[in-house]
Amino acid sequence: MRVGLIGYPVEHSLSPAFQQAALDACGIPARYELWPTPPERLPARLAALSAPDVVGANVTVPHKEAVARAVDELAPRAQRAGAVNTVVNRSGRLIGDNTDIPGFLYPLARRGLPVPDLRILLLGAGGACRAAVVALAASGCRTLVVANRTSSRAVALVSEFSFGHPVPLGPELVRVLPVTDLLVNATAIGWQGTESPIPLEWLDLLPAHALVYDLTYRETPLLAAARARGLAVLDGLEMLVAQGAESFRLWFGTDPPFELMMQAALEARARRFGTNR
Repeated sequence: MRVGLIGYPVEHSLSPAFQQAALDACGIPARYELWPTPPERLPARLAALSAPDVVGANVTVPHKEAVARAVDELAPRAQRAGAVNTVVNRSGRLIGDNTDIPGFLYPLARRGLPVPDLRILLLGAGGACRAAVVALAASGCRTLVVANRTSSRAVALVSEFSFGHPVPLGPELVRVLPVTDLLVNATAIGWQGTESPIPLEWLDLLPAHALVYDLTYRETPLLAAARARGLAVLDGLEMLVAQGAESFRLWFGTDPPFELMMQAALEARARRFGTNR
């Protein structure tokens, strides 16, 4: 049996490390593989998922929205998000789901944070941001601001979901940050370790109790600057493992060993980046 990750690029992914650890621990004879797929090869890759020996796949950038339009059926939460990060092969029929939605919420729930009461600022408008919007709406969030560098995308996202308030990712945020309890970076800005989605000095405007949550699973300038200011920080590794554990349940119908997966992910990140951050 095979399962894998579809995206472009995918060589940086930690998913094989923790998914294979879970497969081996559960005694499941399957291999988790990396399937780098440029956009022009996506139709062929999806067709190959129907093979009898393929259980399914995870999907990452830039394909989450395209896959949502291409699978045979969408689970309700994937239909709501308009994005797919997990595909399940059911006798040749491809079912698209979105485990980023529970994955995004897992670290917040684990810390006992009262999502409905939080004033949340969400940066981005792509597939990860869509999952976060769906998750927050389902959790009863009452105050959400969505900011994106291309402000029309933030407006379109808020309009589509009838949830949240759009603002340009610019000076308008100076008025939003002082009343923000949770700042979420759902963009890829920061992955290379050199950029930030907002000027770092703007972090001084956040309340002292604010949490900065970067969905990137490595240290970023945003996280480092927030930590230096004494703010609570959360990177995306826990979300990555949580969404992967939910994908595992969908593929194999059993609960994986989450703590073992988390440890394998931490070790893989340390090998890859030379740090546990």
